Amino acid sequence: QVQLVESGGGSVQAGGSLRLSCVGSGYGYAAKYGNYAMAWFRRSLGSERVGVATISPSGSATNYADSVKGRFTISRDNAKNTVYLQMNSLKPEDTAIYYCARSLRAYVHPGWDDFGDWGQGTQVTVSS
Repeated sequence: QVQLVESGGGSVQAGGSLRLSCVGSGYGYAAKYGNYAMAWFRRSLGSERVGVATISPSGSATNYADSVKGRFTISRDNAKNTVYLQMNSLKPEDTAIYYCARSLRAYVHPGWDDFGDWGQGTQVTVSS
């Protein structure tokens, strides 16, 4: 069973930076990690979970929500079964629980609706 574990959250002041990590594991996962697109989502208090960034299986293509373009960078290291989210110029409105997810289908770079296998999330709090 696929497991995703996020880390790297914390509390920072506005304008600061954080780097989130998400490590994948599970039966057959290590051998197939590089076949799946990965994504970061977030959920603010009282809101639905929304997409933040996606990255293709090879890492050659990325996609970002308009709200984070130019500030966040998604990357991956398939040798380490890890996807990262570098968050710079953080704003109070970035405060949320951040989740990583895996594409439901291999070998594609899908839209926001085609991700699952959610991690437990990591809290990011940005103070003004």
